[in-house]
Amino acid sequence: MIEPETCQMAIELVRDAVDAGARREKACEVLEIPVRTLRRWEQRLQGDRREDQRKAAAAQRVPTNKLTEEERGQILDICNQPENKSLPPSQIVPKLADEGRYIASESSFYRVLRAAEQSNRRGRVEAPRTVAKPKGYQATGPNQVWSWDITYLAASIRGRFYRLYLAEDIFSRKIIGWEVHESESAEHASVLIRKACLAEGIHEDGLVLHSDNGSPMKGATMLATLQKLGIVPSFSRPSVSDDNPYSESLFRTLKYTPAYPTKPFESIAAARQWVHRFVQWYNGEHRHSAIRFVTPKQRHDGLDISLLAARKDVYEAAKKRNPARWSGNTRNWEPVSEVWLNPPKELHAERSDRPKAA
Repeated sequence: MIEPETCQMAIELVRDAVDAGARREKACEVLEIPVRTLRRWEQRLQGDRREDQRKAAAAQRVPTNKLTEEERGQILDICNQPENKSLPPSQIVPKLADEGRYIASESSFYRVLRAAEQSNRRGRVEAPRTVAKPKGYQATGPNQVWSWDITYLAASIRGRFYRLYLAEDIFSRKIIGWEVHESESAEHASVLIRKACLAEGIHEDGLVLHSDNGSPMKGATMLATLQKLGIVPSFSRPSVSDDNPYSESLFRTLKYTPAYPTKPFESIAAARQWVHRFVQWYNGEHRHSAIRFVTPKQRHDGLDISLLAARKDVYEAAKKRNPARWSGNTRNWEPVSEVWLNPPKELHAERSDRPKAA
């Protein structure tokens, strides 16, 4: 609906333009309104009919299928009967039909319940819990934040799987520990983390270890090991894989690499042998896209800074030799200085507002 003040302003502008010698149609084109609309506004205002008659007419119309107050009260009485108070309308309406009764549709039942503020969960089922997002952690160097998880490796016996325990440093993406077992347990997870800490020389408290909410991750043996080693545990929300993106991404790389076997592993020894080769390739040869295409081992050992600086010099020299090939800056070979696990919303907004590189 157009406000009467806006209509009056448009009429006066057109009137001034016509008095100045312009055609009425051209003046209406400038304001982007049809002449007939302007004429209707003039008639409405001249007749002192400042309300939009279309809206008033619509307000006067009453839907023919509108429930009466008696029917609304009947719906509430039925829903609050002892045998129905724990049932949703999707159960009540068919039940009434079996009794030869029809009062209204399920959606009408829901609308009446909402209007009466009775649309809460019916029965003894607990309402869904809202679990807060895990705390965000920032890694500016190796051995500050680790992520680990378990994935299945198919065995040659149908329905049987081996469990691959894999721990990764999120800053360097280096696999810092792995184990293959036939079962899941907090004891196996505890051994994995102890070995990884020993291999990386972790002696100070403060290392963050992130995982999902599985029983091996939250078992008493595992939690006791973390406490003894001074490791801060961090857990994903239930059924939210995005809270543990680094392990999920690593498992996808593992299972989609061309070297992944097309047939199930014949034995646990064969599975361990293949994972051993994969870890060597991943850490020492695979150039990771998220860390400027250096290998995880190079970044973990601090060699990525000099390597990326040399790449930048190569590109700058190539640009000097043939500047016509570049319309802007050369490729960004600056080292990635920080990595976030579950970054806060403010950081997401800041990254989205940054201009794209040329």
